[in-house]
Amino acid sequence: MGDYFSDGARRAHALPNRGPLEFTEDGQPHPDILTAYWRYGFYVLEGVLDTDEVERLVADFDSVMARAPVHEGAELDAQGRPSIDREFERATFQFARPLSDPMGGTDAAGGRYPIRMAEYAAPPDAPEQVVLQISGSLQMMDANLRLYGHPGLLRVAEAINGPDFVPFTDAVWVKPAHYGAAVSWHQDGLTHWDSPDLDAGTHGFNFMAQLYPTNPTNALWIVPESHDKGKADIHQLIAENGGSDQLPGAVPLLCGAGDVAICSRQMVHCSFPNRSPEPRVTFVFGFHRRASVEGVRGWNFRGRQPALYDHERIHGRSRIIQLAIDARQQRYPDETPYVYQPMAPEADSLRWSPGTRETVLKNYNQLDLGI
Repeated sequence: MGDYFSDGARRAHALPNRGPLEFTEDGQPHPDILTAYWRYGFYVLEGVLDTDEVERLVADFDSVMARAPVHEGAELDAQGRPSIDREFERATFQFARPLSDPMGGTDAAGGRYPIRMAEYAAPPDAPEQVVLQISGSLQMMDANLRLYGHPGLLRVAEAINGPDFVPFTDAVWVKPAHYGAAVSWHQDGLTHWDSPDLDAGTHGFNFMAQLYPTNPTNALWIVPESHDKGKADIHQLIAENGGSDQLPGAVPLLCGAGDVAICSRQMVHCSFPNRSPEPRVTFVFGFHRRASVEGVRGWNFRGRQPALYDHERIHGRSRIIQLAIDARQQRYPDETPYVYQPMAPEADSLRWSPGTRETVLKNYNQLDLGI
């Protein structure tokens, strides 16, 4: 796999889709950022977060991992205390066997992971399970909530999805050194693929903030320009590649700690088992166009039947954006906060406090939106 990984890294660095988060005089993201994003389906914003903010993100992540359940379904952490997810309605930790592909070739997430990636035998000293994903992190990690309200990133969200953009969901993806599990090749979208209005932005995008540098082995892998070609036939792509999951032309998402990538949810992407000595921890949070979500039946995090995304649900979930804006402003008072137009009339009632932690933030992910 060495040549595939090193060749992919060279291709990644050759793409003109990375640079600092810059704005024009009128406050819009630099057009070069948006042009490259729409062409390739992703863009690496370098150095968005300073060392202090990265350290706060890492500290909050480490604190939550110390309170994680010891394995799938456990109620206690490694110290015998109730695990941190016990106080929330929706399960927040997903586990996997080391170096496995737990979702590939299954009906997980509506069957959007159609093929199983190559898996590897774990070393004898490996744990039986490792954490793959933490959902609902905004209620457990204050640094994540503050990043969710980052004014520069929210201006990018507005430029891509319009000023009335709405949330998707968020998660922390974890690739432990030596043992990290794979995530099979897929596209994120489950709905709209047959819509006559489908375009390159229908399913929205994710920000991917990196807590540590990534490398070709632990990074997300992307097929550039696959986001605007409709629904991909992953089975066919693998068959045309002789059955190998090393798809030609794919590149790793190479980032430094504090970089934040913009990634279309429609791109074909995966991650391989992390056999490298370096961990990857990525805070992923996404946004949709309101027109793609309102009145649509999408993911239901409370049951099997699709949920109707009406105004009430969208409004309830969107409050978290305003709460995050205020939480960030309290920590970084010298920043000019982003004005989120849909919640501007309610800004005074959505101040970050111990009270709103309980009344607004707690169990917010029950209202996540996913299409």
